Amino acid sequence: MLSEEDKQLLAKKGISEEQIAEQLSCFEKGFPFLKLYAAASVENRGIVIADEKSVDTYLDAWDNYKDGDRRIVKFVPASGAASRMFKNMFEFLGADYDAPATDFEKKFFGKIHSFAFFADLDAACVKNNSKGVDALIADGNYKAVVSNLLESAGLNYGSLPKGLLKFHKYDDGVRTPMEEHLVEGALYAAGKSGEANVHFTVSTEHRELFEKLVDEKVSMYSSKYGIKYNISFSEQKPSTDTVAADMDNKPFRDNGKLLFRPGGHGALIENLNDIDADVVFVKNIDNVVPDRLKGETVKYKKLLAGVLVTLQKQTFDYLQILDGGHYRHDELENIIRFVQNQLHCRKEDIKDLEDTDLVIYLRKKLNRPMRVCGMVKNVGEPGGGPFLAYNQDGTVSLQILESSQIDMNDPEKKAMFEKGTHFNPVDLVCAVRNYKGEKFNLVDFVDKSTGFISYKSKNGKELKALELPGLWNGSMSDWNTVFVEVSLGTFNPVKTVNDLLREQHQ
Repeated sequence: MLSEEDKQLLAKKGISEEQIAEQLSCFEKGFPFLKLYAAASVENRGIVIADEKSVDTYLDAWDNYKDGDRRIVKFVPASGAASRMFKNMFEFLGADYDAPATDFEKKFFGKIHSFAFFADLDAACVKNNSKGVDALIADGNYKAVVSNLLESAGLNYGSLPKGLLKFHKYDDGVRTPMEEHLVEGALYAAGKSGEANVHFTVSTEHRELFEKLVDEKVSMYSSKYGIKYNISFSEQKPSTDTVAADMDNKPFRDNGKLLFRPGGHGALIENLNDIDADVVFVKNIDNVVPDRLKGETVKYKKLLAGVLVTLQKQTFDYLQILDGGHYRHDELENIIRFVQNQLHCRKEDIKDLEDTDLVIYLRKKLNRPMRVCGMVKNVGEPGGGPFLAYNQDGTVSLQILESSQIDMNDPEKKAMFEKGTHFNPVDLVCAVRNYKGEKFNLVDFVDKSTGFISYKSKNGKELKALELPGLWNGSMSDWNTVFVEVSLGTFNPVKTVNDLLREQHQ
């Protein structure tokens, strides 16, 4: 099946023949839907709401933790291109009319001065068309304005990553999302050493642009916040690409060569695994706000981190008891309650286990990575939902699931998904070391059965694409997971260019 040329390509990517066989079998078998127990909610205690007193306790816990000898990293997936953000404007460019016709187009042009990138756009229009934005609009030449925004002769925003676009205006200039994340890092992730470690995952073609912007800006933010920045970058590994298949589940070939595609954000578990840290904050690149609204973001980030380190400390204490071998029956009962009620991992037949098997079970559930995930009330935004789901070992635990993982043909499961009260805005704080200070190998905790198959095309031919288990879905399936409600004010994504006109981004 594989030619010598194929094998050379695999070797170059770091992919084994066994991996290819495994991926092709996924196309054959498909992926099972997850078995749901219930949508996680405040009512069934799957989602925690911290009262005022608890909030203060957790904020103190985080401040005390980060003032110790800890390494804290802010991890930002930033490789996504902004092309989808400008979908409506690309459609306008290709439309058979020349003046704005849709509500979206009218809003874009009606408030064009409000965008942080307006000055750059105006300059690009003058350079390429000898007229500014307002003059072009007065002439009815709307498409020239959009061309200058999206295409390479102008700002090239249609091909750049979101992290490099100008999002917010300030009295002293403008900021990109990358810069807003640097500011956030200073506000909640700087440790006792006075250093903020911020890591961005970027695409190969844009890495140089990110590095250039860091070189230009980092000293200014370092001076402003009185800290030192350690900023690093990584790219999605070629070894996490997945082979495409044809409709007969055979390897898809483009001009005779195997076609590989990026494995989706689940591939970033490898990048996260390479991070040297005790605690890692994970947050999407486009979910940022101007400084005037950052107070709420910082508060809830520190709250999540405080919950994490509080639970981790108790987990470590219990593991030391179990590993010491001298435990009383009442201590085991306390650990069972902690695993069930605090870590939300339940096993129906736990009472039937002998003490030896019980200790093995408890140790296994305690000794794994931990994440605390912010959940916001569902207001119809796209995103994964919080659920209690069955695991392969028969336990029930908290999971973040996408609609593709749920059997929507089952009325009961569909109702669970649709009645969900909260959703996941990708707001995670992760603990990635065991109680002996050793790093977990995060790849060991991925549920490989939670991938996803999508249908694409290449040069007019249909193909099947394989996405790896999502970073915060199946890639963290076997982690200890806790959901905490956070304010909706902490979730301000920019999915379309007009989202930048929302009050939260002005």
